[in-house]
Amino acid sequence: MTTPVLIRLQRLPEADLSLPLPSYQTAGAAGADIRADLPDRGTVELAPGARALVPTGFRMEIPEGYEVQVRPRSGLALKHGITLPNSPGTIDSDYRGPIAIIVMNAGPEPFTIAHGDRIAQMVVAPVLQARFDLVDSLSDTERGEGGFGSTGRG
Repeated sequence: MTTPVLIRLQRLPEADLSLPLPSYQTAGAAGADIRADLPDRGTVELAPGARALVPTGFRMEIPEGYEVQVRPRSGLALKHGITLPNSPGTIDSDYRGPIAIIVMNAGPEPFTIAHGDRIAQMVVAPVLQARFDLVDSLSDTERGEGGFGSTGRG
């Protein structure tokens, strides 16, 4: 196992200090679960097709050369149609504001997010930045300009 990347967290003044910080649920988990830290310790009702910005109660400092990707939790997606419409969302290393998660109900029934619910997962990933160069032509490949579905089924 490699040395874990240190992500520094800071609770917001209004945060519920009893809520766990993001955490991995198993030793082999790639994503750390993030919980909803709702105002007045209440709930958020999501009608089918609705979106909400759900606060987490913390800010973070991501080391330069890394990002945090925010992704849906598979169980919520399968059982209830709860997803993140910008998935994976990227949190850049130079962002220091409050972390909030855009949650969407793609399911057929209303869904309630309660204070403390695990609503998403975050994956820490290395970042490479590219240099962009405008050219007159590109190299040929077997696929060429074949786009969506051009390589067939399966």
